[in-house]
Amino acid sequence: MSVILLLLVSCTPTISRQASSIQPQGKFSATGQAQLPEKWWLTFADPTLDQLIEQALADNLTLQGAWDRLDRARAVARQAGAELMPQLEGNAGYSTTSTRINSRTDSSHSYNLGLAASYEIDLWGRINSTREAAELDARASAEELQTAALTLSAQVAITWFQWLEQQGQVEILDQQLQTNRQTLELISLQFRTGQVGIADLLQQRQVVENRSGERVLANGRLQVLQNQLAILLGVPPDRTPALTPRKFSELPPLPATGLQSSLLERRPDVRSAWLRLLAADQRVAAAAADRFPRLSLTGRASTSAEQVEQLFDDWLASLAANLLAPILDGGRRRAEVERSQAVATEALHSYGQTVLEALTEVENALTIEQRQQEYLASINRQLVLATQATGRIRDRYLNGAEDYQRVLISLLSEQQLQRTQMTAHRELFENRINLCRALAGGWEMTRKLNQSTLRGE
Repeated sequence: MSVILLLLVSCTPTISRQASSIQPQGKFSATGQAQLPEKWWLTFADPTLDQLIEQALADNLTLQGAWDRLDRARAVARQAGAELMPQLEGNAGYSTTSTRINSRTDSSHSYNLGLAASYEIDLWGRINSTREAAELDARASAEELQTAALTLSAQVAITWFQWLEQQGQVEILDQQLQTNRQTLELISLQFRTGQVGIADLLQQRQVVENRSGERVLANGRLQVLQNQLAILLGVPPDRTPALTPRKFSELPPLPATGLQSSLLERRPDVRSAWLRLLAADQRVAAAAADRFPRLSLTGRASTSAEQVEQLFDDWLASLAANLLAPILDGGRRRAEVERSQAVATEALHSYGQTVLEALTEVENALTIEQRQQEYLASINRQLVLATQATGRIRDRYLNGAEDYQRVLISLLSEQQLQRTQMTAHRELFENRINLCRALAGGWEMTRKLNQSTLRGE
């Protein structure tokens, strides 16, 4: 009895028990009151964003590949589970024989039917552990699909807000170009009346040309972002949905972050790493059980006759039990156990790393958002001061009491702050997307095949 107990213990998963120590119980450095919905992007109340993400979830080709991997993993799990069931095979045959003796030909016919059944008794849990590992892999693939969907939705949202920022940059450059041209007309008038020198005129012309060039580049970046959206939506660049520019809205309230342990239960990438660890642990048990004897049962039944109606007049049946035990294998099975243990240990470390990265992503997003809010407030104050300074310096210049260089420096500083403000606002939204992505737990998904892709369009 003690030997049997020792064998059973060696076939029991143990590596996953060590993961219980990687369970943080603390709180995050900041939290809000609003509960984050499963479809986290709804917090932005942006109908265009909602439409883009829904289309991406339906048609993105990379996400379709994740669905294919899930289907494959589920098929493998069904295949592994089939070994727990008895196997039954049937055979049927017909033969005819002709003999010729002294110019006489005789023919004989034979019909036969047979059934063969086999079943392996899973004494040490090898087959069950293999099946459990495959089912855990399938569940991990489902979590990886959720992770891919979350990543895709975040990519679409980030690209959309980058597009909005770039559209805003184009509008700012248009306004700046108009302001700079008006200033150029004023300086040109003063130059013709001899109030300013040619250097002032040339510098202002260079400022106008500089803004024109930047506007060209901004339009190019706008088109590139639209092409990136098309890829995420699973369509060619010329079939990107029409996008309507709008201003950045107010940032949604900070979501509730909850406990660190709750995050680990919610995040699909952490759950996937945990399931991969459990699957590796089951494979250690299967490899250990493979070193012990196997007991299988086989049964056969057959009948044969020269006429079909006589098939079941005579029949033969047999039942046998077979015990197969490894004696010498050159250390192959022991090496497989050691390999499986190393894989399980690697999965344990991978799980621990995934946990740390998940916690760090949330903390980083909380810290960056707080600092970004402070930075944006500073940019807003600087812009107010720069606008006031530019107006005062321009008035003094028109009255001949100020040098043009101060006007130019103040004007360029104000215009750069206008563009920096737009970028800082977009970065604030992008960081909130990263926070939502780090806190989100996925949602129920159903597959929608990209019909245009299947038709080869």
